[in-house]
Amino acid sequence: MTPAPRRALLRAALDLAARGIPVLPLSGGKRPVGNCSACRNSACGDRPNMKAAGPCACAAPCHAWAAATTDPGVLTSPAWARAWPEAGAVAYHPGGANLTVLDLDDAAAVAWARETLPPTRTVATTRGEHWIYRGAMTSHNAARPGVDIKSLMAYARWLGHGVGTMTALPDAVRALTVKVEETTPAPREGAGVVSSTTGTPWNRQVATGCRHTETYVRTGLERGLAMVRARHAQGAGSQAYGVAQFIAKQHAACPGPCGLDTLAGAVIAAAVSVGVPEPYATRAVTRGLGQAVSAV
Repeated sequence: MTPAPRRALLRAALDLAARGIPVLPLSGGKRPVGNCSACRNSACGDRPNMKAAGPCACAAPCHAWAAATTDPGVLTSPAWARAWPEAGAVAYHPGGANLTVLDLDDAAAVAWARETLPPTRTVATTRGEHWIYRGAMTSHNAARPGVDIKSLMAYARWLGHGVGTMTALPDAVRALTVKVEETTPAPREGAGVVSSTTGTPWNRQVATGCRHTETYVRTGLERGLAMVRARHAQGAGSQAYGVAQFIAKQHAACPGPCGLDTLAGAVIAAAVSVGVPEPYATRAVTRGLGQAVSAV
């Protein structure tokens, strides 16, 4: 790629950043640029906004979507300047802009969306379309045949502004993730079923084997609860599932016990407070914990 198109990519990135959309460069292979040597293989501990939250504050565009930014100073910084000459495209982090992208990968998926979903802004892709809605949610690949959901903890390639009026994220899209969650494996024996009535707040008396500080655990929990409370009904259920999964992964390396039932009870209560039926909230959180446990 010649210098002029590369400069055009940076200009596009700066324009998106000015609109409040976090962006990052993609390599010529349309993948995020490789991590620096300090971040390779998560040697840095990863960034605070990743699933395995860590202390990384690398100045380079490491860790894909987690490095996406709206700061023009970062985009034009020396650390990022080394990435733009190798860039083949610009990507953005939809969830960071409170957006959800339905990546419709073929004609059949596009036909399904046109028959099923409310119209919104669409962007043509090589094989299908991106449908962009206002509102963020958990991301899922293969939510149905030919359909990927890209929002939180994901990136989408910038292919232009598209056509049509952007509309609110419909429950029909959120329901796709509910179906995914309902088909996840049940918790393995010993993982337990949690309840919103655990009663005791999280502390060292219920988490004698946790390797984290109380400040770390409480801060992470409050952030998760805030994310759940910011959703509505079905969306809150999906968010509660994601928060529970995140919590369980954070404690996977602890000798235990970590008082996960107590943390999970708080997540269930938060979902119930915004209209999620308690049986559904309990099932979503239990499955979130079990899915994470079964993966370690």
